[in-house]
Amino acid sequence: MRQLRQLEELNLVDNFLMNSLTSHEVYGELAARCILECILGRKLGKIKVIPQRIVQGDDTDKHGIRMDVYLDEEDGELFDLEPDNNDGKGEVAALSRRVRFYHAKLDAGSLQAGEKYSVLRNVVVIFITTYDPFALDRMVYTIKNGCVEVPELPYEDGARTIFLYTQGKKGNSSEDLRELLSYMEDTSKENARTEELQRLHEMVTAVKRDGKVGLAYMKSFEIEERIRKEGRTEGLAEAVLNLLGRLGDIPSSIQEMINAQKEEETLCAWLNLAAEAKSIAEFTKQI
Repeated sequence: MRQLRQLEELNLVDNFLMNSLTSHEVYGELAARCILECILGRKLGKIKVIPQRIVQGDDTDKHGIRMDVYLDEEDGELFDLEPDNNDGKGEVAALSRRVRFYHAKLDAGSLQAGEKYSVLRNVVVIFITTYDPFALDRMVYTIKNGCVEVPELPYEDGARTIFLYTQGKKGNSSEDLRELLSYMEDTSKENARTEELQRLHEMVTAVKRDGKVGLAYMKSFEIEERIRKEGRTEGLAEAVLNLLGRLGDIPSSIQEMINAQKEEETLCAWLNLAAEAKSIAEFTKQI
């Protein structure tokens, strides 16, 4: 078994810590606001944080997504915040297509039947990476759709993607953003060099010391090990059913749905939910 990193050693570019911080019942909204307002350079209205929202495929054989931090600004924009330190060559090469898919799923889930396209919400997908996604040494890459033939043609479809490279040197990024990204990559007291980051670090420290968070971290590691060993969707589905079986009789419809799911990412998300659920009804409500 690979070595378990201590919870104290995690940084905010690690999915677990970012998710635990922004979903925390005491500090979640405040921490999310602190991070997002610095990235956007503007004040936010009322926000709702929905950690690790699962957007399923249209059918069991279609790809779904699991967003690390999903934020809904009341009467404003939707945000998907994705810390990403997976710098594998294949993953980096496919990053732009991954973002394209995320935007498509987010749009599909935010427009109700019968609504006009004009009410489609603005969506901002933000990736915070410890690698340079485009090898230009920039801290900020902002991507928007436009006209190839007439680049200056106004074209606003409400979709925007922001890639933040924690070690980027080029560009006119604010000093506050540079300090934030440096802190996210190395989440230590010594690296919290501004008053805002010192307040954020106090929240991070409190979350790391929260017993519930520590227990969830141990469970998440055990789940990852189970996934690594089983390595197949059939094994993942079986693991989900085994966890749910401890909670009582599983309705046949739920069993069939789990066994029919072929998307590994969705099954991994269900495995996390099953490990945390206190009843089968609670699990069913969240998927």
